Amino acid sequence: MNNLYARLAAQFPAESDRIFAWLPDGAALSYGAVETSSARYANTLRALGVGIGDRVAVQVEKSIEMLMLYLGCLRAGAVFLPLNPAYTAGELDYFVGDAQPALIVCDPGMAGAISALPAAAGIAVETLDADRGGTLAELANGASQAFDTVTRDDGDLAAILYTSGTTGRSKGAMLSHGNLASNAFTLREAWRFTANDVLLHALPIFHTHGLFVATNVTLASGASMIFLPRFDAGAVIAALPRATVMMGVPTFYIRLLGEAGFDRELVAHMRLFVSGSAPLAPDIHRAFASRTGHAILERYGMTETNMNTSNPYDGDRIPGTVGFPLPGVEIRIAEPATGRVLPQGEVGVIEIRGPNVFKGYWRMPEKTEAEFRDDFFISGDLGRIDDRGYVSIVGREKDLIIAGGFNVYPAEVEDAIGELEAVHEVAVIGLPHPDLGEAVVAVVVPHDPGFADAAAIIAALADKLARFKQPRQVLFVDGLPKNSMGKVQKAMLRRQHARLFGAPHQ
Repeated sequence: MNNLYARLAAQFPAESDRIFAWLPDGAALSYGAVETSSARYANTLRALGVGIGDRVAVQVEKSIEMLMLYLGCLRAGAVFLPLNPAYTAGELDYFVGDAQPALIVCDPGMAGAISALPAAAGIAVETLDADRGGTLAELANGASQAFDTVTRDDGDLAAILYTSGTTGRSKGAMLSHGNLASNAFTLREAWRFTANDVLLHALPIFHTHGLFVATNVTLASGASMIFLPRFDAGAVIAALPRATVMMGVPTFYIRLLGEAGFDRELVAHMRLFVSGSAPLAPDIHRAFASRTGHAILERYGMTETNMNTSNPYDGDRIPGTVGFPLPGVEIRIAEPATGRVLPQGEVGVIEIRGPNVFKGYWRMPEKTEAEFRDDFFISGDLGRIDDRGYVSIVGREKDLIIAGGFNVYPAEVEDAIGELEAVHEVAVIGLPHPDLGEAVVAVVVPHDPGFADAAAIIAALADKLARFKQPRQVLFVDGLPKNSMGKVQKAMLRRQHARLFGAPHQ
């Protein structure tokens, strides 16, 4: 059977009492409980009328129940659609209207607002909270703990994750059972995961890194995890002695380096530290190695492709690179405009082909067609491949900002700020930040030349944008640099203000 859950379950330990996850409250969830809990959610989905191929939109705080719901969706043949819990109700209206889910699962405090959304009319809304409660959890508790996992083919949808470019509306990346299975088992081998591993899981689970990489690889190995609700440096330091592997974003490692208790002795037993979701500055890579004796393994992935490359488990993990293409994945560097494959060492757009690459964008066939060339997905990231075969990311073709591992799309922030009466023009850029990697910065031309109230601008965005999208700084200028066609020169703005948060990483 090609259902992703069935493939993962085939790797579960024979002893059903083996621990899958240690939870924040001190409890533990066994592999036997993974089987019965996911069955209860699959039965609950079926009872609520969710059919094969129906979308289940989920906007809840991180919890082990959310993971069980994800597995239940796989088992029932539904399509899991996780959404960042920081999104406001207004932002959710677009996603609900586009995906047209059969069920929306949200935090109890959001149920009223979501039910009132125009796009949610006629859609069932159930709740799930971080403490394993809510209406959906109650229904699942009363459901049967036996479920025959439905048959799915490699090409059948398992999940939709929304992503976007710097312009236009958000796009739903369609990920199949085959996409996710290929990546999970490839990473298991590449990173030498076994049933003896314990992953320290402090990542969110509404995107690829925490959900598909961390969780699926753990399940595919019959391994265990320490399941933390969020990253907290003190909690991570306390948990590390029980872990063998940690996956994180660069911000995690930057913050750990700022802790006096984080030293070589603490992590001497660790097998692997992995970093992704945003570029890891070479100086952080070197500082971490000097402090701990561990070279962080940096890899490169995207929402649309899962993981594409990885620095080697054995061999040199070179700062500033993302390693080699994973087995079965092809990477080429092409001239962006023409698609001409470039010679080794030249910079161009990274294009990807392999079983990890998504099926396309939900209900956007023209956009899907435009993003593929000769069966290769055009990533939009600029990179090069050196004479040893290491891939380096040198920039982004568009102006996407990655702040603390979260994607921020300037056009959306500019639209929100541009609606404010005090604002004449605005350009949103990402600038190097010592903690977040990049920080969102708004460069504003005010209507009134005397206006310079940054706090008022930020306060006005509180109900319009999730916190991670809101500017860390608002700069006021007399005018924005533009070319002869009237286009704002964001590269010039980034150069002018590159040191706003201190010297950028080299």
